Amino acid sequence: MDKNEQIELIIRKAVQIFNEDSLREKLKSKQKLVIKFGADPSRPDLHLGHTVPLRVLKLLQDMGHEIVFVIGDFTAMIGDPSGKSKTRPQLTFEETRQSGETYFKQVTKILDKDKTKIAYNSEWLSKLNFKDILELTGKYTVARLLERDDFHNRFTHNTPIGVHEFMYPLMQGYDSVAIKADIEIGGTDQTFNLLVGRELQKDYGQTPQDVIVFPLLVGLDGKEKMSKSLDNYIGIDEDPFTMFEKAMKIPDACLEVYFQLTTDIPTNVYKKWIEEDIVHAHQEFGKEIIRLYHGEEFIAEAVEKYRAIAKGAIPDNIKETVLNKEELGLPLIELLLKIELVSSKSEAKRLIEQNGIKINGKRENSIAKVVDHDDLENGSLVVQKGKNIFIKIKFL
Repeated sequence: MDKNEQIELIIRKAVQIFNEDSLREKLKSKQKLVIKFGADPSRPDLHLGHTVPLRVLKLLQDMGHEIVFVIGDFTAMIGDPSGKSKTRPQLTFEETRQSGETYFKQVTKILDKDKTKIAYNSEWLSKLNFKDILELTGKYTVARLLERDDFHNRFTHNTPIGVHEFMYPLMQGYDSVAIKADIEIGGTDQTFNLLVGRELQKDYGQTPQDVIVFPLLVGLDGKEKMSKSLDNYIGIDEDPFTMFEKAMKIPDACLEVYFQLTTDIPTNVYKKWIEEDIVHAHQEFGKEIIRLYHGEEFIAEAVEKYRAIAKGAIPDNIKETVLNKEELGLPLIELLLKIELVSSKSEAKRLIEQNGIKINGKRENSIAKVVDHDDLENGSLVVQKGKNIFIKIKFL
């Protein structure tokens, strides 16, 4: 693609742009731009949802611009209240630094490591004195901060808001001032914070950054945004088999959006797959994300393992545990608890009644089942939970 085509692609992928005319002018110039992308390292695992803006950053990086990956080790000690109904637990500085390092290792699966600048916002925020902080807070009113949906809702419902939480958007905005950002990229849940940065730059005598906002990827539940906390995610650091298996669970109605936002596969190609054979389309998506984050050589093994398990086969190299022979004769419910395959007897009972437990490939649906010598094969047995969780038990 030439420069104009690249610019149009970036704009087409965005949900909102502040200000599009200025953005076009900057991108068409020969100036090397500072592109800011920030991450709160309270959860150090990146998922496909994070790759939506990251893939655009890679495009901008390939155009010759400087990507500054701002890790919010200082702001994470407050915790971003975006979309939260209550104050988040505060993290220690050490916790945020450790998570931040993990973030950078994962993000460079997409960005060029040698061309990506990493910055921790503690480098400048920790140096602000009380006079500096008063000056910063004086640039925004409480009324403006209460325009944020989460703050407004909590205030309306008399839910406590810590004064320190009001500082979060100001601190994130000050990051743009500190690095003199030309453009900042983020998800729709960060729009308010990104615009605060734009306004603060004006107050500090800088040219305001242009803001590009991208859509949030829906999770595997097809309802909420992809999130580690909701367990509806595909992590870019997960093993190839897990990625492929999760790709097969994407709701059919969401698959086109996944292709659009997280891959480079041409629209006409993936639309044809979806129209002709939705299962094949899921498989192709699974192969593509393995290719992107692990490599072509890992695809065949992951696909074969998935197909074998789908046919009822027991994979090699599964987790093993050892029990005493005297423990034969345990009710299945207690055995599941003992090997920590379930967290409670009620969960064990539910799984058994819903045909979610197998022993040596045979489904067990009686809650009265007792595991004994007849269940053993060469002194051991394999317990399976769902489609892909296996534990081999040896009795010695």
